[in-house]
Amino acid sequence: MALLIILITCFVIILATSQPCQTPDDFVAATSPGHIIIGGLFPIHEKMLSSEDYPRRPEIQKCVGFDISVFLQTLAMIHSIEMINNSTLLSGVKLGYEIYDTCTEVTAAMAATLRFLSKFNCSRETVEFKCDYSSYMPRVKAIIGSGYSEITMAVSRMLNLQLIPQVGYESTAEILSDKIRFPSFLRTVPSDFHQIKAMVHLIQKSGWNWVGIITTDDDYGRLALNTFTLQAEAKKVCIAFKEVLPAFLSDDTIEVRINQTLEQITLEAQVNVIVVFLRQFHVFDLFNKAIEMNINKMWIASDNWSTATKITTIPNVKKIGKVVEFTFRRGNISSFHSFLQNLHLLPSDSNKLLHEYVMHLSACAHIKDTDLSQCIFNYSQGTLAYKANKTIERNFFMRNGFLWDYAEPGLIHSIQLAVFSLGYAIQDLCRARDCQKPNAFQPWENIQSKCSKECSPGQMKKTTRSQHICCYECENCPENHYSNKTDMPHCLLCNNKTHWAPVRSTMCFEKEVEYLNWNDSLAILLLILSLLGIIFVLVVGIIFTRNLNTPVVKSSGGLRVCYVILLCHFLNFASTSFFVGEPQDFTCKTRQTLFGVSFTLCISCILTKSLKILLAFSFDPKLQKFLKCLYKPILIIFTCTGIQVIICTLWLIFAAPTVEVNISLPRVIILECEEGSILAFGTMLGYIAILALICFIFAFKGRKLPENYNEAKFITFGMLIYFIAWITFIPIYATTFGKYLPAVEIIVILISNYGILCCTFVPKCYVIICKQEINTKSAFLKMIYSYSSHSVSSIVMSHASLESMHSNVTMTNPSSSDKSATWQKSKDLQAQAFAHICKENATSVSKTLPRKRISSI
Repeated sequence: MALLIILITCFVIILATSQPCQTPDDFVAATSPGHIIIGGLFPIHEKMLSSEDYPRRPEIQKCVGFDISVFLQTLAMIHSIEMINNSTLLSGVKLGYEIYDTCTEVTAAMAATLRFLSKFNCSRETVEFKCDYSSYMPRVKAIIGSGYSEITMAVSRMLNLQLIPQVGYESTAEILSDKIRFPSFLRTVPSDFHQIKAMVHLIQKSGWNWVGIITTDDDYGRLALNTFTLQAEAKKVCIAFKEVLPAFLSDDTIEVRINQTLEQITLEAQVNVIVVFLRQFHVFDLFNKAIEMNINKMWIASDNWSTATKITTIPNVKKIGKVVEFTFRRGNISSFHSFLQNLHLLPSDSNKLLHEYVMHLSACAHIKDTDLSQCIFNYSQGTLAYKANKTIERNFFMRNGFLWDYAEPGLIHSIQLAVFSLGYAIQDLCRARDCQKPNAFQPWENIQSKCSKECSPGQMKKTTRSQHICCYECENCPENHYSNKTDMPHCLLCNNKTHWAPVRSTMCFEKEVEYLNWNDSLAILLLILSLLGIIFVLVVGIIFTRNLNTPVVKSSGGLRVCYVILLCHFLNFASTSFFVGEPQDFTCKTRQTLFGVSFTLCISCILTKSLKILLAFSFDPKLQKFLKCLYKPILIIFTCTGIQVIICTLWLIFAAPTVEVNISLPRVIILECEEGSILAFGTMLGYIAILALICFIFAFKGRKLPENYNEAKFITFGMLIYFIAWITFIPIYATTFGKYLPAVEIIVILISNYGILCCTFVPKCYVIICKQEINTKSAFLKMIYSYSSHSVSSIVMSHASLESMHSNVTMTNPSSSDKSATWQKSKDLQAQAFAHICKENATSVSKTLPRKRISSI
């Protein structure tokens, strides 16, 4: 009797589990309530049991072939939702979920999708027909899944009607990137285009040009085959054979096609590299039979099966050869590992998948871990059910570490990204809404939201420390960088030679070409000063010409010397115009040469004047003898100027100044004259400085000569102005940068030119115009006589003193005859000095006037 009761109980359990779902709730694999429901589609079972030869009734059949790795994917979704609920991401709002098993069949996936589309909070589970679903409230706000691309495409076409967001974690078919066909589809993995491109690149670089390819007979397989063929042909890689297997295990011809494929591989003995775009269960059966047939090749694995732990459990799997895997980017999934360690604490009342796993685990309690996955798969093919008890729970707790070995990190990370991207999108929508109400927002609004806001043009994405690559911060592009699209991963660099960009720029701008332009306010001011200097030179020339016969003009060396000096000043002022305007080769070479030669000529003329003044009014015989030997005016002028001409000529021949395009500034291009040789430039200025120093020494010696006609003290002052200006110029010129660098030299030229011009000619013009009474011959002679008498007396007294010391004779009461002798000697010396001055001045004047106009001086 007890045996009969047990048999009846088992029969009831078997009957219950073998029947397809009776109500929609029976179809749900796992569920949890919440303010916002997220749907999930996972191929937890590998196939659906067929009812006889073809469907007799339109009913959902039972699924078999429990897949541990996909079961872990559903747990990853549950874990990610729990992480969000336990965080402050959606404060006060709880996410719920409804997870369905697609059984790796489009039919089951479509059934689950119909339930997703049914009206929220409706007891009849109906899908309403509407022309506009903008205000329609479906059961879920978004969907994660559904794994394989073939199923994803079918589901996405249904979801397009209501624009419910679908986030794929594994579907890599390139066609899913088409936003016209799949506007509500998003994914956290790259498309096959990039994977296939990497495969072809590997094949080409490895020198393989004769390969085979195996795909599935669905949209995913056909698209992958077409893309691979096109890219392989472009890289000169030939395809020996193309084998296509049925997409689903429920197809009865799948074993036949696998055998035919392996026979083709055997026939193509020269093909040693095979590209495989298959699902895990295809590869599992393919490799098992390949090992039996001793087929050893190089297999290139697509992301569909590259990390499948199930493949590694095949006995003698190493005999198939080498496998090159292409997989997804991995992230930090350590928290998921902790979740699995405590999986036995997860309630299984609303999680049928967990309950089924526990039962299968109990049935395979005697199996070691390496074979446990296959044991669970085999048991799930049948219809036996096991009642949970304490022993089962204990086995579950003891073997929960086994699951971690079957976790595929790339896919787990992709699922986490999918869930968190939806979480951040919902957070964005709930900032101004009460999301505890089910009608707070429509599902299609999620499509317009992201984990992070779009980075606008002019910004770039900066990944945060979060493990989620979809979550990032927007950072402005730095200077000289730009971005012209949204969500650019990095900013593009402008061509620094010709373009620039400000911070947060969407484009590059051409650099403005700058130089000291004619219309620049500083340039205009400096040119006005130069023009005033030229006018001043002309005015001085006119004044001196009209007062040609006056002592002031004659004492200045005559009209010729004055004209030469004034011409030099004119050229100096004119040379400043070559520093303004767009630099050209001619202006660069002319400006320094013109200034250097003309200024040297000016200093040489002033040097001869200093020597002449010192010679005319010096009564020291030794000094006079030296000055007479040195004083050769024409020779001095030509020699001094000639040396400068040689310096400038060598400069122009060996290292001439040229136009340089300076691009070191971030926003402008500076056109400037590159001096060619700093040594030559320094030599030119240094030579002028040496002449100015000699001129300063001679002028300083004669600073106490007759005041009204003495130029020495003014020449001394003019040379001081020159030294101060050019000593100041050196550090300023060395530290100034940009278009105003030529202005620095113009200012120094103007200061030194004005200083020497004013010190040389202004006092004389003042005497000519305002002190006409002292600009006469008689006044001039009187002044010279007075100065000569004073100087001779000083010399006589000095000479007498020397003689007295030399003779050692003390004279306390000199006689009248001695006084008479001394007085006579003094008069003789005065006469000699006066005669020398008259001779010098007569010689000077005779060079500029006819003989009859020579002064009696």
